[in-house]
Amino acid sequence: MRIGLYFGSFNPIHHAHLIIANHILNETLVDKVWFVVSPHNPLKETSSLLDENHRFHLVNVAIEADDRLKASNIEFSLPRPSYTSITLAHLSEKYPQHEFCIIMGSDSFQNIRRWKNFEFILKNYQILIYERPGFEIADNINAKINILKAPLLELSATAIRKLIKEKKSLKYLLPEAVITEIEKAGHYRK
Repeated sequence: MRIGLYFGSFNPIHHAHLIIANHILNETLVDKVWFVVSPHNPLKETSSLLDENHRFHLVNVAIEADDRLKASNIEFSLPRPSYTSITLAHLSEKYPQHEFCIIMGSDSFQNIRRWKNFEFILKNYQILIYERPGFEIADNINAKINILKAPLLELSATAIRKLIKEKKSLKYLLPEAVITEIEKAGHYRK
C-alpha cells in the first residue's frame, strides 16, 4: 500500500489540512494519508504548542469518519526533537509492506536543506508538494517530487489560535467535532 505521510504539529488540525489530504487521495497519488503528529519540530517555536496527546486526539476526532485517513503518534516514542529522516527509517522498517512518500507544502520544501539527513530523504522517498502562496518550487537538488495543484486556502493554525484567544467564531475553519473538543477542554485559551 502507498502511504502519504503528512507531518505536522496540527496545532490544531483544520480544514486546509483535510482538504489537502483529500485532494491527494482523490488524485490517487496514495492509498491512505497518515497524519504524523510531531511532538516537537526542531525548526519551530514550541511555546504555543498544545500538549501532543491533545493534538493527536483532535486529529483523531477530525478524521474519525474517513477510513482513508489515519492519525499517527509514532514520533511520541522516538527521540526528540523529531527528525523526519529518523521517523521515515523507523516506519519503513516497521511496515516493510508499505511504500511511503512525504506530503509537504512548498514552504517546507524550500527549507529541506536545513533538515537532518535531508539527502537520505531525497534519495529514498518521493515528495508530494502542494504550493503555498509566495513559495515557489524549484527542484535544484534532484528530489523525486510531484507538484500538486491542490486547492489553496490561506488558513493557518496560528490565526485559528488567535481567534480562540479572542473568543471569536471558528465555524467553517475546523470540523465541528474539533471545535466542540477545543471548547469543552478550553484548549488555546491561555
